[in-house]
Amino acid sequence: MDVVKEADNSRDQALERMVNQYQGLLLRMCYVYLKDMEQAKDATQETFLKAYRAMASFRGECSEKTWLIQIAVNTCRDMQRSAWFRHMDRRITPEDLPLCAAMPHDENDPDMMCHIMQLPPKMKEVIMLYYWQEMTVTEIAHSLGITHSTVSNRLKHARDKIHDMMERREHHDRKGK
Repeated sequence: MDVVKEADNSRDQALERMVNQYQGLLLRMCYVYLKDMEQAKDATQETFLKAYRAMASFRGECSEKTWLIQIAVNTCRDMQRSAWFRHMDRRITPEDLPLCAAMPHDENDPDMMCHIMQLPPKMKEVIMLYYWQEMTVTEIAHSLGITHSTVSNRLKHARDKIHDMMERREHHDRKGK
């Protein structure tokens, strides 16, 4: 496990290594959370700035990846609570936008991505961390500051909701033919 407090690395080198290793992961996660690429880029950059400032206080109680994800999630939540974010023009909702085409992903199933993007934020974040970041339930709980059972419940509800959306879509497709 790489930790921020490497004896032979300066803070600048540690930051450069973290950016190279985790930038894509954090950008994708912030995009899913904020549903806007420019805001996701800002949140990712802010995450690294906060991590750089807090490097000396990183105790290594969790992995570096978990620590950065926790900072990113909190940064996204802060952005969503900001006055600017709350007063954005809401006449066009994220559900009205062609999310599948705009979503940066490596998955082969664009419909699955659309279903995931429609989940409530709390469900979406655990799905993202569990399946795409391959974090354990314990790591997710630590990153999000919630209990192990809450993570498990959110994963179950998210899976159920995605399954329901897929069944409705399949039923609709069969009915239209």
